[in-house]
Amino acid sequence: MVDLFTDTAPKATDYSAKDIEVLEGLEPVRKRPGMYIGGIDDRAYHHLATEILDNSIDEVVSGYASMIAVHLAADGRLTITDNGRGIPVDPHPKYPNKSALEVITTTLHSGGKFSGKAYKVSGGLHGVGLSVVNALSSDMVIEVARDKQLYRQTYSRGLPTSALENLGPISNRRGTSITFLPDTEIFGDATHFRPASVFKMLRTKAFLVKGLEIRWSCDPELIKEGDTTPTEQVLHYPNGLKDYLDVLTQNLPILTPRPFMGRADFPDGQGFVEWAIVWPEMPFDAFLYSYCNTIPTPQGGSHEIGLRAGLTKSLRAYAEMVGNKRGNDITPDDVVGTAGVMLSIFYKDPQFQGQTKDKFSSTEAIRLVENAVKDPFDHWLSADTKTANALLTHIMNQIDARKHKKKAQETARASATKRLRLPGKLADCTKKAMDGTELFIVEGDSAGGSAKQARNRETQAILPIRGKILNVASASEEKIMSNEEVNNIIEALGCGHRQNYNESNLRYEKLIIMTDADVDGAHIASLLMTFFYREMPQLIANGHLYLALPPLYRLTYGDKTAYAADDAHKDKLLATTFKGIKNVEISRFKGLGEMPPAQLKETTMNPQTRSLLRVVLPTPKTNEDEEEVVLTADIVNQLMGSNPELRFKYIQEHARFVENLDI
Repeated sequence: MVDLFTDTAPKATDYSAKDIEVLEGLEPVRKRPGMYIGGIDDRAYHHLATEILDNSIDEVVSGYASMIAVHLAADGRLTITDNGRGIPVDPHPKYPNKSALEVITTTLHSGGKFSGKAYKVSGGLHGVGLSVVNALSSDMVIEVARDKQLYRQTYSRGLPTSALENLGPISNRRGTSITFLPDTEIFGDATHFRPASVFKMLRTKAFLVKGLEIRWSCDPELIKEGDTTPTEQVLHYPNGLKDYLDVLTQNLPILTPRPFMGRADFPDGQGFVEWAIVWPEMPFDAFLYSYCNTIPTPQGGSHEIGLRAGLTKSLRAYAEMVGNKRGNDITPDDVVGTAGVMLSIFYKDPQFQGQTKDKFSSTEAIRLVENAVKDPFDHWLSADTKTANALLTHIMNQIDARKHKKKAQETARASATKRLRLPGKLADCTKKAMDGTELFIVEGDSAGGSAKQARNRETQAILPIRGKILNVASASEEKIMSNEEVNNIIEALGCGHRQNYNESNLRYEKLIIMTDADVDGAHIASLLMTFFYREMPQLIANGHLYLALPPLYRLTYGDKTAYAADDAHKDKLLATTFKGIKNVEISRFKGLGEMPPAQLKETTMNPQTRSLLRVVLPTPKTNEDEEEVVLTADIVNQLMGSNPELRFKYIQEHARFVENLDI
């Protein structure tokens, strides 16, 4: 056994004081860039732009600037210019041989945001932003217009490459302009600023700061084919978060058309909070974007906790006031988790987790935001009881859905070793893999019986439904989840629905709606398509939903047989295939259940001889005659929703397009 405390222990002759490395200046940044900007990937590369931009934003928020110009050059250089006060250029008291500009640019943890005297609230807090960008740039040029004089200094990889130069008097300019090129030694040759990413960041900042004007430009050769980023644009949004919310929800059906929005100042000059919130009709359309001092906080934090608490307490109180005894069941996830939320806090001396500031962690902000939001939300609910009651009903439906999901999960855990539960009426295919499999949803047991005889048992499954299923566009969540036909479809597919949809669990490659070729069949098909559009839009978007095209007529003469989809097709066949033949036998199918299995297979189910229509989610198109945008969600809401007035209005507006009516 070796005695560790005697001279007989092994000697560490290869480790001495000379091995202790001391990094000076900005060397630590170049050695370990991940500690300062989160890595050296594309996200970190673009974070450099954020660090410089946030300094200019701080000038705007503090009232010293109103405009920021950003230009991306073809050689990869990014220039950010503001009309603020300009970085000080006089000698620094602690380093009299250096200007304040050089100290800020070459020294970590230097800046005007520590004492709170120069900036009441700011995004750059640690005094490392500009110096870190300098350290990680192969080339940086800074121009300062201050006191009617223009100054210029150049840097490279953290060090000045020229002295501070006074370029002379200037009368029509003030502020700071910084041009930099990230260093390929750090980021490699393949990473560059992407116009779309920079433009998106700028637009977000413009939304968050009322009154700010951002002038964006980039060299045209940077815009690749298919990129819709403009080469020039002035970004200015006088309504701030409200404008941002309108952009994010412009294609969504909204339960609360009047947003809950406001601003509240915190006591003792600690800052203020702004918010804009709506509730989409469909929970999977919910979103929450939060910011602190214009910095995105994707991991949330104290401001989000305060908002959730304030909204929840207020809605619980409203439920109690209107006599709803289930108010205490409301959770923050029921309220905020189903909403479209824009939340922005400006806070004095905020605390973040990490230099990249992904999470806001100042605990006092929880109470401040909760108090700021609760009273205005109380007034908002009381001022419009119709909307408030609709929202309360919506939230109660989410509670029912949450409880149903929890029960389903408990059932799944309890029966994890048992066979997958499938609807009793489902005639499943024998193939276990999804590839090449099809599920036919058919109308009634009679059609189901014919389809089962006509199918390929290996790849084709049959699920009969009873008549017209529930119209999910006008039904509550509770009613939807208690409907047997709806549950049978969800269970047969195995992929879940709404926010729980999981494509990897889908059991069939194709889902085929097969209904009779008449008005009732078309109605059932429309109800089913509405169901999939509202509950599983991803299934449609990913190309899994189809409509079968069963024939309406069978035409026979001797050994010649043809099938017609409708009256027009029948007349065409009589004028072509059976031209000149007078005694053609014409049979009209009353339904799929009366069609012999062999004919059903030949016309509708055999992949070699059938025709299918794939259901798609159309992109919005402009109606040039009326100059309006026609949206799929709006049409579904008008035709299938619970408001008959919208249906009647749609019929009136479009009746002029109907040429022939068979009455």
